[in-house]
Amino acid sequence: MLTCPVCGERGIGKVGVEQYYCWECCVEFVMKGSEVKVYNVLDDGTLIQYSELSPTAQT
Repeated sequence: MLTCPVCGERGIGKVGVEQYYCWECCVEFVMKGSEVKVYNVLDDGTLIQYSELSPTAQT
């Protein structure tokens, strides 16, 4: 079973090909082979790569 790479929960929904959404911590992630990219979803639906956020923006 698939788990979220950020919070480890299993409340995952599929939103596209190899693209998933975590209902617990509200991040979207893409899995391609062993590579995982995590994105925060902004209010307008824009995706920002998780590592690009400043520490104050993640709270």
